[in-house]
Amino acid sequence: AQLVESGGGLVQAGGSLRLSCVASGYTFSTASMGWFRQASGKEREFVAGISRYTALTDYNDSVKGRFTISRDNAKNTVYLQMNSLKPEDTAVYSCNRGRDASYTKKNYRPSDDWGQGTQVTVSS
Repeated sequence: AQLVESGGGLVQAGGSLRLSCVASGYTFSTASMGWFRQASGKEREFVAGISRYTALTDYNDSVKGRFTISRDNAKNTVYLQMNSLKPEDTAVYSCNRGRDASYTKKNYRPSDDWGQGTQVTVSS
């Protein structure tokens, strides 16, 4: 499987960005998907997850109400709409194909399929 992210950049606090992740090499609709982020010097953390068919979603508490994950199975793409960005959102964002149907923060099981990541920098 191959995952390719795009859409990162530099934005001022309060601004918005939309990340995209295009998947190939497997049947996209059969896997849950997740967005993760890793800030400098910190561990990678779950940001958002989305289920395979019904597009159920779950979020890290730190982004609830500001970020929205969605997917377009016809385009093999998962999105992360990020609004009201804060400096603490600065990180490298990566998408992941779930190992099974789990999509919640508590139960999501990452596969070894990761994108290269896209840098998001929020200035104060």
